[in-house]
Amino acid sequence: MNTSSNRTQQNKKRVQQSKNRVQQNKPNKKQKSSINPSSLIQAAEELKLSKHETKLLYMDMDLNPRLKTNLNKMGFIKPTEIQEKTYKNLILRQNLIGIANTGTGKTGAFLIPIIHNLLDPNQEQFKSLVIVPTRELALQVEQEFKKLTVGMEFRSSCHIGGTNLKKDINRLKQSNDIFIGTPGRLIDLINRGDFNISQVETLILDEFDRMLDMGFVNDIKKIIGRMKNRKHTMLFSATIDPKQKLLIHEIVSNPITVAVSNGETSSKNVAQDIIRVPVGANKFDMLKKLLAGQSFNKVILFAETKRLADRLSKKLNQSGILSDQIHGNKSQNYRVKALNKFKTGSIKVLVATDVAARGVDIDSVTHVINYQLPLDYDTYIHRIGRTGRAGKTGMAYTFID
Repeated sequence: MNTSSNRTQQNKKRVQQSKNRVQQNKPNKKQKSSINPSSLIQAAEELKLSKHETKLLYMDMDLNPRLKTNLNKMGFIKPTEIQEKTYKNLILRQNLIGIANTGTGKTGAFLIPIIHNLLDPNQEQFKSLVIVPTRELALQVEQEFKKLTVGMEFRSSCHIGGTNLKKDINRLKQSNDIFIGTPGRLIDLINRGDFNISQVETLILDEFDRMLDMGFVNDIKKIIGRMKNRKHTMLFSATIDPKQKLLIHEIVSNPITVAVSNGETSSKNVAQDIIRVPVGANKFDMLKKLLAGQSFNKVILFAETKRLADRLSKKLNQSGILSDQIHGNKSQNYRVKALNKFKTGSIKVLVATDVAARGVDIDSVTHVINYQLPLDYDTYIHRIGRTGRAGKTGMAYTFID
């Protein structure tokens, strides 16, 4: 009876912890945006892309030949700037903080050195953990790992909310080389005793600025506190919050910092403008007219709340504009299907909350539209980073009420 009672109490505690995390991540409706709207205007004629050019090829890099072959098969010929400037340090397993705009190859920057070292017969085998803020980003990291390791006998294990817990537990019983997950699910598995985190030597926090905010910081601290054999730490993001510097240095000791963007300004290859909504004007009608433009082929529309996302998607479909939505109340299966429809062009508009600001890597998004002014500039940077990726240009509009 005592054992059953203890289990019940533990389950109640986990449920309450999950509720607390959800509550912490809910936007405060009373909060006002800290953004000056005039700062969100970047005229197209000012859009001059200073593209990083490198003569270095993957084939010339000190990488395992099998990894080079897979990179070539994937169509990757040259490293991106963040990859070129970090790979030597990461192959040596040095602690590192990497700052680079979205769509610049940060995932490859940490996966390529990990795979190279896993292939090295002279190195002891090690396990890595990649922690990300969203389910979508976790799935994309795992997909990238699988593509880079085709023909190699490496295993990955992805753990995110909204999926079958028993399947997660069974995956953890296998011999995995890399674990990828969101903080909430990882904490649940650790607390249950199903994930022995002490076996992991390498830690990667992707989009670490979001990870260290009030919604995730306690989970991250708990996970790191149990990594008794951690030897190597990497932090990557597009932005860095000066207020987090003390916490960052508690997490990673003596890191090398590589910044290919300053971590404060928005991507220069995204033209930006604002749309002021006059008093009494029909904002949704203004949105429809905007979307009627010929160049609006693949659009992500950001809303501040799940309810508004639902309403906008419904009204767009009723207006003949094919759309779907992703947000925290949608099941993982629903979110995956919606993203696939958007990727394949079955829908024109993907309506999303900030679950899509991090972790949605879709080619050729032509526009990002903020239906409302985001609460802060970091959020804005990550949202508009969904367009203008991999050297392409994009356009972002923000409605100002």
